[in-house]
Amino acid sequence: MNYRHAFHAGNFADVFKHAILLALLDALTAKDKPLCYFDTHAGRGEYALDDEEARKTGEWRDGIERLFDNADLPAPLRRYVDAIRACNPGGRLRVYPGSPLLAAHALRENDRLLLCELQPEEAAALRANFRDDRRVHVHARDGYAALHALLPPAEKRGLVLLDPPFEAQEGEFAAIEAALAKAHARWPTGVYAVWYPIKSHRSIAPFHRYMANGPFEKVLVAELLVQPDDSPLRLNGCGMLIANPPWKLDATLTVLLRALADTLAQSSAAATRLRWLRGEKA
Repeated sequence: MNYRHAFHAGNFADVFKHAILLALLDALTAKDKPLCYFDTHAGRGEYALDDEEARKTGEWRDGIERLFDNADLPAPLRRYVDAIRACNPGGRLRVYPGSPLLAAHALRENDRLLLCELQPEEAAALRANFRDDRRVHVHARDGYAALHALLPPAEKRGLVLLDPPFEAQEGEFAAIEAALAKAHARWPTGVYAVWYPIKSHRSIAPFHRYMANGPFEKVLVAELLVQPDDSPLRLNGCGMLIANPPWKLDATLTVLLRALADTLAQSSAAATRLRWLRGEKA
């Protein structure tokens, strides 16, 4: 695996993914009972935007930079931007927090985080970032295999984020399907969120068909296109599939997606889609 997220930290896909992640965690923490957050591909936890990798691509300029100083945002997106600002206390955008750090800030003292990262260098950085947080447990192992080994959590409620690198798109979807089937067998009531890239919708359709007929009774899909999906050579958009979504999450995402399209569009073909694959209004 050669993927390094530092090249892409803070891009439009991160904004989309992390804004939805915080909406999910806010919905789950509305109840008093503790929960477990499980990240299968955690990365290093934090990325400096002045590092060589981030400077080389500059992808964050069409992502978080467009939002960081924007004071006129709807509540769901403002909540995300406030979280990014909290990680940049000087008021200048210098670092971008990954999903583990955002989740740690959103969760409570009695919640727990299980973070998996296979790349040794990234796992070491992840451990260093959370060395003083007793809620966090870092596992330097394959996240898919860890799902089978570590579920269900003692808390009995929580969220699993599957955010793989998609170096081989069709193969990655097959791995996700297998992992979700095993995870459902062990923890059917957990909330599962799967991020995926969109180059062409045709390559995603088989995954959607599988989930529409899979083991979960409710499956919601949110998607953002910043460019038309007419070229397999670029990242045109991304999606998040949510199995067992919290109550009324679709209403929150309706507002959030509209704001994301308005602020992150890279062409006139920018668009969003929110639909139930199974349950509710499918």
